[in-house]
Parts: sequence; structure tokens; C-alpha cells
Amino acid sequence: MVLMVVTFLLLLFWEREPDENIVVTSIEHLNVDYPKSNIPVRYCNSMILQRVIREPNHTCKKKHVFIHERPQKINSICISPRKMTCLNHSTIFCFQSEIRLKMTVCQLIGGTVYPGCRYQVSTVEGYVLITCDNLGPVNFQGYVE
Repeated sequence: MVLMVVTFLLLLFWEREPDENIVVTSIEHLNVDYPKSNIPVRYCNSMILQRVIREPNHTCKKKHVFIHERPQKINSICISPRKMTCLNHSTIFCFQSEIRLKMTVCQLIGGTVYPGCRYQVSTVEGYVLITCDNLGPVNFQGYVE
């Protein structure tokens, strides 16, 4: 009986090794940085490495956007009356923010294979486009200045 309890506790608290192939894909993890991280130099390079942002084939992402607004403000976009087809002319609907949001745009300037990517930083304000489901924001689709 004691052996069963010990075995159960070991299984309960056993820590698995992290799987590097598991990628977190929530919009909050990938695109939201609020409040903006205090990285004075090479913001994009640091954030993209820290959050493991890359293409599925491990190449550098050509462009990535971080939104510097409260998650609640981003969640509210899903109830925006500005509903339209997404910019890529698909049949998926996007919701556009009603106000301009603060963002950092990271544009690839060097490297091809992650983690050897180098980015140029641009700060912009624009209307954010996202897709939503019943639970809230799903994917960042782009922005309009």
C-alpha cells in the first residue's frame, strides 16, 4: 500500500523534460507585450529569441508585430462593429480595432535560420486586425496605419 502511494506521488510530481518542438501560439504570447518590456537595445532581436518566434520550418520570420496595449483592450476588438474579410482575401473574417494601438514592428534585416535572425525596429500606431472565436482573439492578422 505504501509503495502504491509513493509511486502515485512520484508520478504526480514527476517533471517532464520540456519539448522544444512545442510552440506556444496564443496571440497574447506571440503578439502582446504589455507593458512594453524594458529592453533598451535590440528590442526585436531579444523579444523574438525570448518568445521563440520563427516560421514552422525554423527560418526567420520576415516581419513580426508586438502590440503594447492591455490584453483587455485587445480582447474587446472581438466585439468591434468593424468586421470585414481579412486582408489576404480569404473567407475568414477579421475584426479591426476601433482605436489606434501602439505597436513595435520587427522587420528582418539579416539571417535566414532561427536563432540567427536580426531585426530592424519601428514603432507605429495603427488599427489592429485579428481573428476571433467564441473565447476571444485567436490570431493577429495585421494592422492598418
